[in-house]
Amino acid sequence: MSTEHPGIARFRAELARRGGRGEVVVLPDAVHTAALAAEALGCEVGAIANSLLFDAGGSPVLVLTSGAHRVDVRALAERIGVERLVRAGADFVREHTGQVIGGVSPLAHPAPVPTYLDEWLARHEVVWAAAGHPAAVFSTSFEELREMTGAGVVDVESPPA
Repeated sequence: MSTEHPGIARFRAELARRGGRGEVVVLPDAVHTAALAAEALGCEVGAIANSLLFDAGGSPVLVLTSGAHRVDVRALAERIGVERLVRAGADFVREHTGQVIGGVSPLAHPAPVPTYLDEWLARHEVVWAAAGHPAAVFSTSFEELREMTGAGVVDVESPPA
């Protein structure tokens, strides 16, 4: 009998179903920021794909952004063609992803969620993203992540002044 958290098990099954080749790693509970995750994994903070769920007028939008970036929600909303993006609350996140804040993976949601990838993640040979639990991550490549999620590639930062 497996003692693995159900969120991680669901993620593993979906990763396999989509042909993902990455390794799932469970990190110490104390790793709650991109910087701490990067330190634990021995990679650059920019290779950590933070999963940010936004509420776009009642519809979810998932943005996988480099841990080295902050999302400019106004600029991003304009780039993806929505009126407004608001950072989603815990209930909205759980409703649309089946996961909790801090553990939202790019896969294994109850229904498809429009997803966007920070173009800067392409600079890293290996990208690490959440695997269905706040302490779990998986390795992938930018291209594999794009293919598995059907994500659009976007600039998440502010436009130049």
